[in-house]
Amino acid sequence: MQKKIIINCDNKQTRVAMLENDKLVEIYLERPVYQRVVGNIYKGVVANVLPGMQAAFVDIGLERNAFLYVDDAVIQTSEEEEASQKKTIGQLLHPGEEVMVQVIKEPFGSKGARLTRQITIPGRHLVLMPSADYTGVSRRIEDAEERDRLRQLGAALRPEGMGLIVRTVAEGEVLESFQQDLDFLVPLWERLQSRYEKKSAPYLIYQDLDLIYRILRDLFTEQIEQLLVDSRYEYDKILETLEVIDPSLKTRVELYQGKSPIFDVYGIETEIERALSRTVWLDCGGYLVFDYTEALTVIDVNTGKYIGKTNLADTVLKTNLEAAVEIIRQVRLRDIGGIIIVDFIDMENEEHGQQVLDILAEKVKQDRTKSHVLGMTGLGLVEMTRKKARQGLDAVLQQSCPYCSGRGKILAASVVSARTERQLLTFLEGLDAEAVLVELHHSVAGLMIGPSGTHLRKLEEETGKTIFIRGSEMIHVEKYEIVAVGTLAEVKALAFPVAVGETHHVKIEEPHANNPYDGIARISGFVIDVQAGGAYVGETIVVEILEVSKTFARAKVVMN
Repeated sequence: MQKKIIINCDNKQTRVAMLENDKLVEIYLERPVYQRVVGNIYKGVVANVLPGMQAAFVDIGLERNAFLYVDDAVIQTSEEEEASQKKTIGQLLHPGEEVMVQVIKEPFGSKGARLTRQITIPGRHLVLMPSADYTGVSRRIEDAEERDRLRQLGAALRPEGMGLIVRTVAEGEVLESFQQDLDFLVPLWERLQSRYEKKSAPYLIYQDLDLIYRILRDLFTEQIEQLLVDSRYEYDKILETLEVIDPSLKTRVELYQGKSPIFDVYGIETEIERALSRTVWLDCGGYLVFDYTEALTVIDVNTGKYIGKTNLADTVLKTNLEAAVEIIRQVRLRDIGGIIIVDFIDMENEEHGQQVLDILAEKVKQDRTKSHVLGMTGLGLVEMTRKKARQGLDAVLQQSCPYCSGRGKILAASVVSARTERQLLTFLEGLDAEAVLVELHHSVAGLMIGPSGTHLRKLEEETGKTIFIRGSEMIHVEKYEIVAVGTLAEVKALAFPVAVGETHHVKIEEPHANNPYDGIARISGFVIDVQAGGAYVGETIVVEILEVSKTFARAKVVMN
């Protein structure tokens, strides 16, 4: 499989894209304004202990206290702890106690970061675990002989009283590579301990490296055929870093000097936009639909425009197989975590169902984040889980709609009209004023006024006030604004933006609903009924105001 790393740098952000066979599968972003906390080590203070949840909240200096579950509060010294040694959170921690903790999950929504007391400090080939007492080997190294060899090397070098994990990138490496890592990691840990003793909590005692260095440390291996970067400064820094980490990889680094943006050249911008869409089309004509909750993602597979060539079963199988490949790619790209439910198109043939599961299991192996395909339920739904360590792509690149707050829908104009009437009745009750000017979205304003102004007159009778309604495209459908309150003369002067005899340039927006011969224009939201204006829909013309009433004005065409 051909793999590339594409790096785009500018003043606002650094973006790193991982391509497999020229298809985007992972994207990493880092902005100066965004504080990445995963991997950071803090000196924290236990804020409170919750026995009912077997957890504690720890103040580490962030906006919200971080969460420490009882299993993460235990400092594990061996690969398998005995169940009899398990303690309660109250036995492990007390309010006001100072602890060294490391962030293992980003804050999500209303939840704070998640912590562990099992500190890990990653190097290129090894991960140092200062509080452990064993040697582990990455599960991604599958060859049994190589695993034994690496375990023996790690055990021989492991500092007394500390633990080591041999990383995947260490496969095939020799003793000198491990020793180089240890010469960096052990002194680093000693500096962190000294900093912990000297500083007052809460305090950040170790911050993980910047994005590009983490990519070089964790992702840039012999499997990567090319690393392309569009910044001369970062290009030089990368070469300097590789001189220490792995000089043999320097020949694979290139400086991009093209005129077009690097992400456009490789189609990455288009793929990012596609990854933010609810619907993703497949090459065969089928499509996927993604729906999210805080802990659960549901993916629906549909045949769409694909009608097949032979029979229904083959059509369904081809769509599901292509969908399975794209689903894993999208899960990685969107960085979806938690529970994932996939509703594939129903398959009557059990062998076809197994083929889909096999494809999912095969593609999941390419995912660096821990994932599991659990199988198919009795309802034909595929269950998956994926470790949730950082915010998904949508959370990083998007924000909640300030109007619908993420609902994706708004109230109907008729509902808003009825609600506004109720609120106006309450507002105007006992108000010492003759008139009021209310501005609403024009679709709601029309309903508030009613046919020939009947609804507005009824509302005026109930309140005993003169009410002026003004429509506007600029105001949200669910909102309204009280523009003016006062005497009839004061409010009337503000309510009418036109006067008899004036001429105005207006755009005819639509034909009159009851008389298509006339056209409807608006000035500051005020409706202008233009005689014979129906022939000019979409055009800007000059009109003369003939008559002004409380809810609209009549005009005639002067010229177009």
